[in-house]
Amino acid sequence: MSGHRDLPGPRGATADDDAAAPASPAVAEEPGTGASGRTGPGATEVVTEADVATLTAQLGRPPRGVVGIAARCVCGRPTVVRTAPRLPDGTPFPTTYYLTHPRAVAAVSTLEASGVMREMTQRLEDDPELADAYRRAHEHYLRSRAELGEVPEIAGISAGGMPGRVKCLHVLVGHALAAGPGVNPLGDEALALLAEHWRPDVCTC
Repeated sequence: MSGHRDLPGPRGATADDDAAAPASPAVAEEPGTGASGRTGPGATEVVTEADVATLTAQLGRPPRGVVGIAARCVCGRPTVVRTAPRLPDGTPFPTTYYLTHPRAVAAVSTLEASGVMREMTQRLEDDPELADAYRRAHEHYLRSRAELGEVPEIAGISAGGMPGRVKCLHVLVGHALAAGPGVNPLGDEALALLAEHWRPDVCTC
């Protein structure tokens, strides 16, 4: 993927690919997902032992820093995890919503390679309404992360290039899946563009 790699997947690990042996799981809503593959806007499900096993298989390594499952495939496997803003080894980790589903990660990587991120960034400069909506997504991301604790080293920094540019669609798609439609406009747009290759309402596990 071009630019900064915030998210995991079946490719080489980077410094930010260390999300997740789970920290204390979030106490949250009862498991269950609708046809959208989302747990529900803002919902976070408890991490089970089965989830940890699936995440280990998805990432090719034990997960670290996971505090909940933010979105699931319709079959029930994790698609997006919610991660602590500070990993167990003390490393600040800004990527609250972390895309793990291998087919989703691969599809987003293909979309990134098409050059769409440059187009989206240009549109942010040309379209004030889109820029305002994207800034609100950035602010939502910061609020969601603050619920898990404050980390001074990443104060004011969200992920994916927000609020001024687009540098990682994996982050934006993960946010859109976790938060639900209408929160991250470019994440929603990326999901629509992915539909021929991967959809959250069709199991490809």
